[in-house]
Amino acid sequence: MMRSELFQCLIAGPCSAETRSQILQTAEGLRDLPLSYFRAGIWKPRTQPGAFEGIGNEGLVWLQEVREKFGFKICTEVATAEHVKAAVEHQLDMVWIGARSTVNPFTVQELAEALEGTRIAVMVKNPVNPDLKLWLGAIERLERHQINVIGVIHRGFSVYQKTKYRNNPHWQIAIDFKQARPDLPLLMDPSHIGGRAALIGPLAQQALDLHYDGLMIETHCNPKHALTDAKQQISPNELATIFNALEPRPKNDQLSLVLTNLREKLSSIDDSLIELLEERMNLSYQIGMLKRSHNSPILQVEHWEATKRIFIEKALQSGLAMEFIEQFIKMIHEESLRIQLDINKEHHAS
Repeated sequence: MMRSELFQCLIAGPCSAETRSQILQTAEGLRDLPLSYFRAGIWKPRTQPGAFEGIGNEGLVWLQEVREKFGFKICTEVATAEHVKAAVEHQLDMVWIGARSTVNPFTVQELAEALEGTRIAVMVKNPVNPDLKLWLGAIERLERHQINVIGVIHRGFSVYQKTKYRNNPHWQIAIDFKQARPDLPLLMDPSHIGGRAALIGPLAQQALDLHYDGLMIETHCNPKHALTDAKQQISPNELATIFNALEPRPKNDQLSLVLTNLREKLSSIDDSLIELLEERMNLSYQIGMLKRSHNSPILQVEHWEATKRIFIEKALQSGLAMEFIEQFIKMIHEESLRIQLDINKEHHAS
């Protein structure tokens, strides 16, 4: 299989347009890849004010130069009617609606009205929160305004808990979207899902395994010095290496989708277990400090026996094996005692 046949659509370019030379140098590095669109953020509202918030309309001229010089189609994110107007004036080939916009029906409605009659292609990223109806609703609003060239981008969902991903994939939501709208191309944005350059390759392979229609990957000529999202950007050479390493695998849609979903759930639960254990041991530390300040014994046998009995009774109701339950609660208790004993050691040492 030719590399160009792996995906229907490959979008790459920097998170933000910073300078003309940065844009042209990045495009130069990408010229040998089967790129469908060259991307760059022009307007970059940040989570907190004061950071670099985009170069503005000047960057659209640089994108036009990329198209003229390298033949790439060009695209950027839009979040207001004014953004749409500027993108149309500069004859961009495609725009996308970001996750923070998709989550707001008022914003999507404003963009749909501004895009009506432009004949410009539109990609819609999933909303920041895991809500399939919001994602589907955004598509419906666009279609009601006769916008027919539409695709969607899975970039993951914001979560409060720490996971290995910047944005939790919630694969099932993307799967459910594809089942609801099989007519729309579904792309993955591994840059925003992973949040780290090292995760882009494995996620891109996963996109291929799950039969996504394309990828959007943030690519910068000098990622370490990028003004936005430096940790999740890769160089054009790194993108070429990742792309050339992708391995098509035999199609087994149902098994692949189910296994991926179940494994992601396991990974999420494992992350939550680690966080809960950390929180529990922090409480053990606080208890140890109180015991030391009041000269109380560390091991309080009656309380421990009562706690163990209640824990085992609850765990047995869930169908867990007795041997596992007893070992688990004993290991937790031993770690709590170790933490509290260390507090006393530090106190006597000082």
